[in-house]
Amino acid sequence: MTSPGPDDERGDDGLTVAATAALVGVTVRTLHHWDAVGLVSPSGRTASGYRLYDAAAVARIHRVLVYRELGLPLERIAELLDEPSLSAAVPLRDQREQLVARIDRLRGMVDAVDRMIEAEEGGVLLTPEEQVALFGTDWRPEWAGQARERWGDTPQWRQFAERSATRTADDWREIAAGVTALYEDLAAAHRDGVAPGSPAANALAERHRASIGAYFDCTHAMHVALLRCQADDPEFVAHYEQFGAGLAGWLREVVDANAAAHGVDPATATWE
Repeated sequence: MTSPGPDDERGDDGLTVAATAALVGVTVRTLHHWDAVGLVSPSGRTASGYRLYDAAAVARIHRVLVYRELGLPLERIAELLDEPSLSAAVPLRDQREQLVARIDRLRGMVDAVDRMIEAEEGGVLLTPEEQVALFGTDWRPEWAGQARERWGDTPQWRQFAERSATRTADDWREIAAGVTALYEDLAAAHRDGVAPGSPAANALAERHRASIGAYFDCTHAMHVALLRCQADDPEFVAHYEQFGAGLAGWLREVVDANAAAHGVDPATATWE
């Protein structure tokens, strides 16, 4: 059995520093520090010179804890405790304003987290009706859910969710308008016979890849893999070809040629 340490020595005129620390819920080291800076001094000493705290000293510690919980610095707490004529109302009102501001920030953080959770689980933070109104009548709101089932554990889905969580309906409206303009330019180039691999076609391929970048970072290999996947989906093919017959197949050739120009073999490209 070990013998008591200095801070455990008992006195008749108050609690030892260890007992006081346990009573008020701070560490012995904290009480030592508060004594050193003159914030809370012990009320007495044992015969061996160790600190003792009477009821008044413990009450002062509790006042310190209240002020500290409010976020006041130790120097300010000492002023409030040691100057009876100094009203605590002014600093407390100031502290209240800071606390209210902090609560508002925390509520904003909670809202942001809620949006992140909703975006992570559902993708686009729009009602089905809003999605159709923004993306066109051929848009299928269930596509987002299908995408989550397929790619929900990928970094790309997490990027998509993070970006979706901060977007408003106006943001989505701007994105949708940009995509529509892009598809119209793609259809015009297809009608004009722009050849895959030409500078004009490569520029359009890069615009298409950038449009995907609104959702997640898309490499040239991923671009190829995505168009390959869409080519096997009749709904996606129909989505492209509402702008012009044969557009889906031509766009895939354009994307493949552009990827090849950037050192990616379309035949072996994978989702990286």
